[in-house]
Order: sequence, then C-alpha cells, then structure tokens
Amino acid sequence: MGMAASQARFLGLTARKNNVEFEGQQVNQQRTTLSNQSANYYNDLLGMTVPTPPSVDNFTKTVYTFEDGALANTITSLIAQQNGEYTISYLRKWTDDFSVVSASTSIVSKNADGSFNVGANKLRDLGVAIEDNDENFEHDADGNRTKYIGEYSYLQSMTPTEIDNLIKEEQQYLALLNEKYGTEDSDWLVRYTQDSSTGKQVPYFYKKDDVTGATYDKNGNSQSNIKCYTIGSSTQTEEVKAVPNCKVEKDSSGRYINITLPELDENGNPVTDDNGNIVYGPTYSLTTSTATDQDAYNDAMNQYEFEKNEYDQAINEINAKIEIIQSQDKNLELRLKQLDTEQDAISTEMDAVSKVIEKNTESSFKTFG
Repeated sequence: MGMAASQARFLGLTARKNNVEFEGQQVNQQRTTLSNQSANYYNDLLGMTVPTPPSVDNFTKTVYTFEDGALANTITSLIAQQNGEYTISYLRKWTDDFSVVSASTSIVSKNADGSFNVGANKLRDLGVAIEDNDENFEHDADGNRTKYIGEYSYLQSMTPTEIDNLIKEEQQYLALLNEKYGTEDSDWLVRYTQDSSTGKQVPYFYKKDDVTGATYDKNGNSQSNIKCYTIGSSTQTEEVKAVPNCKVEKDSSGRYINITLPELDENGNPVTDDNGNIVYGPTYSLTTSTATDQDAYNDAMNQYEFEKNEYDQAINEINAKIEIIQSQDKNLELRLKQLDTEQDAISTEMDAVSKVIEKNTESSFKTFG
C-alpha cells in the first residue's frame, strides 16, 4: 500500500470511527431518555393508591330496642346531657290489623245495564246505603223488615240492623282508602268473598274511576287487570323525636341496659307534678343487638370493585409501557454492543494502517538520507 493510499485509508477509518462514536453517543442518549421514562412510570406506580375493600364493621352499629306493650321501639339517637340525663329519639312500630292493603288485581266485567262484576260477584258503591226497596226485604206481621233477599248474597244472612252497621263500617273503609290511595271525594266499589277458613265475609275494593275508565272488549271484559285492595295487617311506624330528661342506666361495661322516659303532655313536653318535678313512666329494659346497613355496604363494595378494576387497568397499562421501553432498551443495548465491536475493529485496523504509514515514512527518509 502506498503512502497516499495508506493516508486515505487512515482518514476514512478515522471518519468512520467518529461516526461510530457519534452513533454510540446517540444510542446512550436514547437509553437515558428511555431510562427516565421508565423511572417516571415506576414513580407513577409508587404514587398509586391501592384500593382497599370495605369492612363490614364500618357499616355495623349497636342498636338498642325496648318494648312497650304491642309497641316495638328502636332508639335512633341517644345524646347525653351535662346533668346526666339524655335526649333520645326513637322509632315506634306496631301492627295495624285494620289497614288497607293491596290484593290481587282482577278482570272486571261490564254488564249491559252499566253495572260491573268480578266473576259472579256484582260490585256496588262502597259506603252507600242499600237501596230503599221493600221488595229486597222480607217483613214481619207488623211490616218491619226482617231479612234481606236482594241480589247481594253476602247480605242475605244479615239483619237490617247488621246491614246498617255494615254501611257505617264501610264509611271507615272509605276514609282509609281515600287517605292512602285516593282523594277526599273518591268513590269506590266493593265486593265481598267468604273466607273458607273463618267463614267471614272479606271486602275487596276497586276505585270507581279505575273501573269506569277501563277499556273493555266486545264481551264486556276489561282488557287489563284492575287494582284491588282489601283489609289486612300492616306495620305502622312513627318517629318520636328529641324526648328530653330521659334516664338511662349502664352496666359495668358501659352498655345501656335500662331506660326511663318522662310522661309527655299533648305538646310533647315532660309532665311535672305540683312541686315542679318531672313525672316519669315505667322503666324499660333495653335489648342490645347489632345491625348492618347491607345496602350501604353493598354500595361500598361495588365502589371498591370499580376502583379495583380501574387500578388493575392502570397497572396493566403502565406495565405494558414499561415492557415496550425495556424491549426498546434491549435493542439499543444490542446496537451499542455492535458499535463497540465495530469500533474495536476500526481501532485495530487504524493501528495496522498507522504502522504501514510509519514504515513508509521511515523508508522515505532513508531514501533521501
């Protein structure tokens, strides 16, 4: 190899080595950038709050109850006063055996004369006196009505006095129905069915507007069921709020065991005797139990499941990004090793060319020496 060729080769190798070094610097810079991105993702992971499932204990509370005859009372608030007495609120529950309740809906039939039937039972106006028609009654020798013989079979076993009493009872039904399901002047229809177990006649009520306003087919049958009501048992509730001057007794563990309530006047204020002392009623034993707000707990659990799914999704997304970065870094690492190998080869070749140039230089000096 001549002097000029050796020098050209050396210059080419030098440029190539510089390019390899520059590319290596770029690869290292890219790896540094990827490392910073990866660190940021790990910081995001460390900064995430791990969802925790709700504890049922947080939705469970101690409940104190006491009974006063047929009344079941549940204390809803118990506030201690500085004088050692308490102000309490409680929920009072009882069973009302004379209450309007929903019954099975019925298909109503419309008759040619404008009256209505449910099955074989004809409906009549609730609370309205039986028509004043002597033909509907048998009479004694003095002309007094003795027995109903009209079209309503459930009245046939009643005396006229019992029928009058039934109408008065139906007035109470009417008031209950309008209070709960109607308006003050709503009209109702009624039918009676004999209870096979008790033998008593059970009333079933239909709002007149529902019956007259229904759509009927060509056979006179209502095209949809019509709401029906009857008399039955229902649970009634009443909240008694902020009763002052209550006395509460605790046991050694701090659990409430007895409560004494003051007598209250019509305005809800404690009654006092002639000396100004508060008059108290009997002392009631308190029953302790625990109650869990299952609906609130279920809501909290649903929220936890939602947050957990979001957390898991965020974790998966970050891990996927980290895996991409790691793959990219692995490729850059392999490229850097290739550049290192290439640089070593270039350095070796440059050393060889340098020696050739050196020999050529020495040979030139000896020729002219």
